[in-house]
Amino acid sequence: RVVDLAVNPDNPTEFYVAYASGGLWKTSDNGISFTPLFDDQAVMTIGDIAVDWKNGETIWVGTGENNSSRSSYSGTGIYKSTDGGASWQHLGLAETHHIGRIVLHPDDPNTVWVAAMGHLYSFNPERGVYKTTDGGQTWEKTLYIDEGTGAIDLVIDTSNPEVLYAAMWYRMRYAWNFVESGETSGIYKSEDGGENWKLLTTQASGFPVGKGVGRIGLALYEGQPQKLFALLDNQFRRPEKDDSEQAAEALTREQLKTMSKEAFLSLDEKTLNRFLDDNNFPMKYTARQIMEKVRNDELTPQALVDFLEDANRELFDTPVIGAEVYVSEDGGTSWRKTHEDYLDGLYYSYGYYFGEIRVAAHDADKLYILGVPLLMSADGGKSWTSIGKANVHGDHHALWVNPTRPGHLIDGNDGGVNITYDDGEHWFKANSPAVGQFYAIAVDMAQPYNVYGGLQDNGVWVGPSSNRENPRWHSSGRYPFKMILGGDGMQVEVDTRDNATVYTGFQFGFYSRVNRNTGKRQSIKPQHELGERPLRFNWQSPIKLSPHNQDILYFGTNKLYRSMDQGRNWQAISEDLTNGGIHGDVPYGTLTTIDESPLQFGLIYVGSDDGLIHLSRDGGFRWQRISDELPQNLWVSRVEASHHEQGTVYITLNGYRFDDFSAYLYRSRDYGATWQRLGENLPDEPLNVVVEDPENAELLYVGSDHSVYISLDGGETFQGVSPELPAAPVHDLVVHPRDRDLVVGTHGRSIYIANIEHVQQLRPDVLQKTVHLFSPAPVTYDTNFGRKFSPWSTAREPETEIAFYVREAGKTTIRIKLDDGRILQELQDDSERGLNYLSYDLSVQNERKGLYQNALRSRGILDDAEELRLADNGKLYLRPGTYTIEIVHGAETATGTLKIKEGRKKRKRG
Repeated sequence: RVVDLAVNPDNPTEFYVAYASGGLWKTSDNGISFTPLFDDQAVMTIGDIAVDWKNGETIWVGTGENNSSRSSYSGTGIYKSTDGGASWQHLGLAETHHIGRIVLHPDDPNTVWVAAMGHLYSFNPERGVYKTTDGGQTWEKTLYIDEGTGAIDLVIDTSNPEVLYAAMWYRMRYAWNFVESGETSGIYKSEDGGENWKLLTTQASGFPVGKGVGRIGLALYEGQPQKLFALLDNQFRRPEKDDSEQAAEALTREQLKTMSKEAFLSLDEKTLNRFLDDNNFPMKYTARQIMEKVRNDELTPQALVDFLEDANRELFDTPVIGAEVYVSEDGGTSWRKTHEDYLDGLYYSYGYYFGEIRVAAHDADKLYILGVPLLMSADGGKSWTSIGKANVHGDHHALWVNPTRPGHLIDGNDGGVNITYDDGEHWFKANSPAVGQFYAIAVDMAQPYNVYGGLQDNGVWVGPSSNRENPRWHSSGRYPFKMILGGDGMQVEVDTRDNATVYTGFQFGFYSRVNRNTGKRQSIKPQHELGERPLRFNWQSPIKLSPHNQDILYFGTNKLYRSMDQGRNWQAISEDLTNGGIHGDVPYGTLTTIDESPLQFGLIYVGSDDGLIHLSRDGGFRWQRISDELPQNLWVSRVEASHHEQGTVYITLNGYRFDDFSAYLYRSRDYGATWQRLGENLPDEPLNVVVEDPENAELLYVGSDHSVYISLDGGETFQGVSPELPAAPVHDLVVHPRDRDLVVGTHGRSIYIANIEHVQQLRPDVLQKTVHLFSPAPVTYDTNFGRKFSPWSTAREPETEIAFYVREAGKTTIRIKLDDGRILQELQDDSERGLNYLSYDLSVQNERKGLYQNALRSRGILDDAEELRLADNGKLYLRPGTYTIEIVHGAETATGTLKIKEGRKKRKRG
């Protein structure tokens, strides 16, 4: 998800891209390639960036996404780089959490303004407009309303930098509700460089005021600085249609809410059946049947409305006014709406996710507004047309409009970056960075195994674990990863008996059973009965295939459902396992995680978003709440039943939605009767997942909002993993039981795989050694080692990794020896404490050619007259056989064997 762009106006092939949780990237070749610049900082989530192209390309980064979604991570303030992103200074404002905009003074590089939104899930005073005049060393808050109202947008009159406009926005998220508008939202103006501010959007201004005023985006027309455009998320409800209008339309939910029994029974059956069809009621319900139940007082007309309560439907059908565009031609004193009709299909009910408007520098009538589609107006906002195409993703968040070349746009959306040179007639995609936001991942047991994952607004995908990203597929046309479903991809379970039956879906429980071989898809969402209160589904509804019988599928709503036949039929095996929910516009009181013990069928754990954990030891017949001694009301992000001890379970609690950033990790060894807190040395980063290693009971993995950590001592202490893993939020972890890989699903930097075979062997007996060698896997010999197939190609270089553990850092000597002790190769390594991997190319030192040649002759591998030859790259390689690896670290030595297997022999003629 792109949140901002900063483009060099003198060379638009050079630009920066900021991602919501994927860091900062730069391209100097118009998006052909990108380089990450922000990977080593305290956070990777970004709200806005600004680049001072006039003064040494100074980069300003405001951390914390500005879109206020359920996965908008908080930042740690402002960062600055004066060396192209090679190093960064943290310049404070840490408690602002979410930065809406950074504005640079056009002439003074030390003067900068920042629009800060403040905390997303709690009230705090660190929000509003901040100003620095000393390059960020100190900040002054110059516009502040209250602890719930922040600054989301900021524009400057570059011809008179004393004039600035700020959009203030009241918003507050809770786990169960999002208040996306308020009376304190509005537009302010400063005429003294941001020192003092005046509210422009008063009752008399023509701009909406009151509780329905949501997020506002601003755009100033540089050719006429008094001309200001505003894009408003208007959360006021639309006027109800009068009776004559409603009568001319089909039956609606609004009518049913107030309809009497008598009026309902007077409806024509065709009208009611049409309503049932239009709203996708199950076929078992008919107008005649429902009318009979109403007649007998078994149902009320309201029951039809209640049956349709659906969080996903509310996203799109809530009757708010939605997006509106306003213009002022007198510096914000008065406003008028530019269009007459509703801008339907742009915002729906979630305009908080967008809020960006642009005006072309050369034409005040050419406007662009960003929402689910990208719309353009050529008549000052009177009429609009969509300019997206098939290769342009929806949900747009950033747009750069070339000030000197009309029609040249760079667009940032939930699918990456797109570029056009003709106002959207044609686009190309510049999306090489791996910045996918995975919610969940899974693996199968194919050879090689496949990795599955559900992504934010990019569906569910599957591809081979052996894949290593490269552009070869551009010429072959065979991209190794395939989409299974669209939407917001969620959890995935795979039937490993055929590696083709997949259970997955999109937000709020809309899951299906998919056969990857045939493409057949069948909905498997549990459904309540007409007359019952609707089930509550989490945004990421949990599912779990039984490890004992993969026909059995569990599905979490506010209850736990079980299917014995692959989701065809469902049975609720619990009552409500939450605190009952809280009224709001976000489903709450939902199950978030399910696990069944791999050691005992029917030993089931579930956790909820309101902090409850329940256990059943008899397949759901009886349930016991086991979370009373744990911190209360926190999101249960994972329950993990032990692979090694039947009564052991691990859980992670996540306080992100309460602005609690502690790392909550617990273990129970007695089915939840008592709990022990683990990971006391973990940093303050909310935890999303814990996994117990299936081979080593003392080995634990946790994924936080910043990284992966492992424990070698059962959770007493944790340590970080390789710095090669970007510091992105980690939402899911899977250990492949056969291949011994750790698969990491990040929410911002896609999927990573690390082999953990050696980590699994780090038991106490190994850890106490000075040095320990892990025997490498056998290597197959190839006569083409070192060969160049043309004068222009690179030589084919073999490689094997020599893995070893040292208890203390220091110099290590690695020798490859014959069985009689003679040395063929000697290598040196500056070893770190812990695991080390030395890449060895199977070469023999050239000066030892004669020694090796004689050894091969004595073993009959070479004829007496046969000479060893150097390969095309000038190296001599080991022949098939068994060799000794000797590792010397300090005063200790470890040895092992390296086996080179015979490869395919060349066929001889004759």
